[in-house]
Amino acid sequence: MLLWFALDSKDLDNYIMRSDHDSSNFENADEFKSVEVIGVRVEMPSNQPIVLLKEVEGLRYLPIWIGAVEATAIAFAQQSLTPPRPLTHDLLASTIKTLGSALVQVRITEVRDGIFYAELQFDGGQRLSARPSDALALALRAGAPIIASEALLSEVGIEIPDQSDDEVEKFREFLDQINPEDFAG
Repeated sequence: MLLWFALDSKDLDNYIMRSDHDSSNFENADEFKSVEVIGVRVEMPSNQPIVLLKEVEGLRYLPIWIGAVEATAIAFAQQSLTPPRPLTHDLLASTIKTLGSALVQVRITEVRDGIFYAELQFDGGQRLSARPSDALALALRAGAPIIASEALLSEVGIEIPDQSDDEVEKFREFLDQINPEDFAG
């Protein structure tokens, strides 16, 4: 069965955040912290992939449950693997570049009802709402910095004070015991 759907401009405005959009919540750089993608792992026993972000100048980690396709796209980008044909995120990165634009930043902004939200920020000031998994896969391909809101890190970030092997192992054990529902508001 083939499914067709259409978005009119009113629907599309829900996803596109123009530079004239009231974004006062996002303008203060102090409200965001640089994060890096540590990796992708599978949460057991559900076999649900998780991407793990870490605060660059801090101790907090941010686990985000993602889909298997996006997990593969993130892992490929982290390992600098080039598939024989471009994946969706490779195609999007090429399209952005070909159209003369650049992704300048990815922002992981909030979690609402257990769902994480992100936005892509482009060099012309445009912002586009995105799933964090897609935004991260694209950021890794474009070499764009990734930041997370301080409010988000405070709400669901997990602090690990010492990065010794024992602490990392404890964190892995913690990840094996939590579920996406644990982060539902």
